[in-house]
Amino acid sequence: MFEKIKNYEKRIISIFTHLKDLRVVGLLLFLVIVLLVSWSSVRAIETNYDLQKQIAALRQENAVKKISNENLKLENKYLETPQFLEIAARQDFGLAAKGEAVLTVPRAVALSYTVDLPSANEPTQESNDKQPAYQRHFQAWMDFLFHRNNND
Repeated sequence: MFEKIKNYEKRIISIFTHLKDLRVVGLLLFLVIVLLVSWSSVRAIETNYDLQKQIAALRQENAVKKISNENLKLENKYLETPQFLEIAARQDFGLAAKGEAVLTVPRAVALSYTVDLPSANEPTQESNDKQPAYQRHFQAWMDFLFHRNNND
């Protein structure tokens, strides 16, 4: 046990004697400077990368805005055309061109000839039959597990 302690003391003393050497101190100082410069360079590269990502995002946003502006210009040109004015007059004011007769159908009569569509919330039996077998089985298990009653 004492020998291990003595060997340990000898190792520590040899390390301190090496640290007294000017070459080792210079090497350690050089190593610290290299690490600091490397750390600074890595941080600069990381900052540059983040700025490049922001620039790319802003350029994409700018391109989208330019396309949106072009679409609005085209829409404005369309809104100024006589075709649009004619369509708007027909839809909004019920006007017609020369030589055309306007027929007005009462709302109740028009709605009497429409077909009621099934609501989107209620699945129909037809749509359930069109599903593959594995989906019908899965849906049946979900209905069973969540206590849903499908009384069709």
